[in-house]
Amino acid sequence: GHSSLMEFNFIFSVFVSFVSGVNARFAQQPQDLVVVAGQPVTLPCSIPGYHGVVLWIKDGLALGVGRELIGYPRYAVVGDHGSGEHHLRIQRVELTDDAVFECQAIQAAMRSRPARLTVLVPPDDPVIMGGPMVSLRAGDPLNLTCHADNAKPAASIIWIRNGEVLNGATYSKTLLQDGQRENTVSTLYISASNIETGQKIICRASNKAVPNGKETSVTIDIQHLPLVNLSVEPQPVLEGNLVKFHCSAKANPPVTQYKWAKGGSVIKEVSGDTYEVMVDHSFFTEPVSCEVTNPLGSTNISRNVDVYFGPRMAAEPQSLQVDLGSDAVFNCAWTGNPSLTIVWMKRGSGVVLSNENILTLKSVRQEDAGKYVCRAVVPRVGAAEKEVSLTVNGPPTISSTQTHQAPHGEKGQIKCFIRSTPPPDRIAWSWKETVLESGTSGRYTVETVSTEDGVLSTLTMSNIVPADFQTIYNCTAWNSFGSDTEIIRLKEQGGSQGSPDSLPVAVIIGVAVGAFVAFIVLMGTIGAFCCTRSQRSMYLSAHRVPACPSPENAN
Repeated sequence: GHSSLMEFNFIFSVFVSFVSGVNARFAQQPQDLVVVAGQPVTLPCSIPGYHGVVLWIKDGLALGVGRELIGYPRYAVVGDHGSGEHHLRIQRVELTDDAVFECQAIQAAMRSRPARLTVLVPPDDPVIMGGPMVSLRAGDPLNLTCHADNAKPAASIIWIRNGEVLNGATYSKTLLQDGQRENTVSTLYISASNIETGQKIICRASNKAVPNGKETSVTIDIQHLPLVNLSVEPQPVLEGNLVKFHCSAKANPPVTQYKWAKGGSVIKEVSGDTYEVMVDHSFFTEPVSCEVTNPLGSTNISRNVDVYFGPRMAAEPQSLQVDLGSDAVFNCAWTGNPSLTIVWMKRGSGVVLSNENILTLKSVRQEDAGKYVCRAVVPRVGAAEKEVSLTVNGPPTISSTQTHQAPHGEKGQIKCFIRSTPPPDRIAWSWKETVLESGTSGRYTVETVSTEDGVLSTLTMSNIVPADFQTIYNCTAWNSFGSDTEIIRLKEQGGSQGSPDSLPVAVIIGVAVGAFVAFIVLMGTIGAFCCTRSQRSMYLSAHRVPACPSPENAN
């Protein structure tokens, strides 16, 4: 009885189910869907009038019987059971939900079409290596690497600067162990000339899960040695005035030190970016330098100052002693700013001899001897001069008044002035048969005195007699270059004789004859007193004038 009842109930239920499934059909069945991970999704399955068992199959495996799917906490069958609604609701879709789903009505032996659920995974937030601030040295190119990981499908990456997409990045992707997600890496190269400090560069990663993409950015920090400018105020400037040097520098990283120097020597007392100093001429030729340091290194810049200064001697001219007939070359160099003019003149003359540093006097004569001035003028600033002497080696030259006056019966003097370079070896006075070089002989005394300009020889006679006014006196001087003779007469003070120009011809002839006789006598007398002196005796013997002893050799 009891078992028979159970069999009947089963058969009846199957029958009912079968009957109920005879006309069953899907009002709704699942479709292919694409969904982003983390979103909810509902796969519809609606079989009105069917009251049998409904199974959800995932990739060929049943998920469970009934509306509560044990073991699948995110899955649930939802809808009005009485109306035959058996929708599969998935909360927070995950990658594991990427599969083919079917809804099956067991008693009606019905299967829905297979529905492909495709799960998209957005990439993780992109990361730029070395961000958010990328430092590089000026002149180095920029290499940026951005990666966007764990995306399905693989993320595409673009680089953006100032709103524009940058081309030329390299791209690679790697499949992860789950066989679905991929990592993406993009590397961007930018040449040094195409990058500026402070620029912002964006890496944007996107896939179907995030069509608008995810972004990250880096700011470029270009580091460089100090860029230095050195200003000098005021310029031009007169020597003795204040000048300010300002050393302005742009540096990244910032400046750590300023160092000042002048002409290579460090100025220890200044450490900031400004140096104030009273300038002199040396600032015109010795530059002031400012060395600016930051952690990358140093930059040095230097400037000269346009200092106005009066003439300063650069090459001092030297006095010269040259032989008669040779050239004399003086050299005189000045510096000054602004540019100066040079004038060479002979002292006492207004004639400009040269406007160059060099003054050349060709084949000098005795009259060229004297003082020469080299004068430099810096317009509106100042002037200076240097004096040098030219001494000409040659025979003596005698200058003397040809007539000297003296009162009768008193002391009289006649003077003979000798210019001679080199100095005279001998000076002798001769008259009638007498020759006297120095000392006293009877009424006559000879005194010789050296002065700056030459030698003055004086013949003094005591107790003048009338015959002295008729006598012709010779003053003769010798040096190694030759000799000179001057004829001098003594004139009676207050006497009625005319000037030498008005003398009768007979007297003039007499004077000339007397002079010649005196010279012959002089040579004879000298010969009697003389001894040999090799060099001079050779020269003088050539002129038939015997050399005489110098005072220190005289007996």
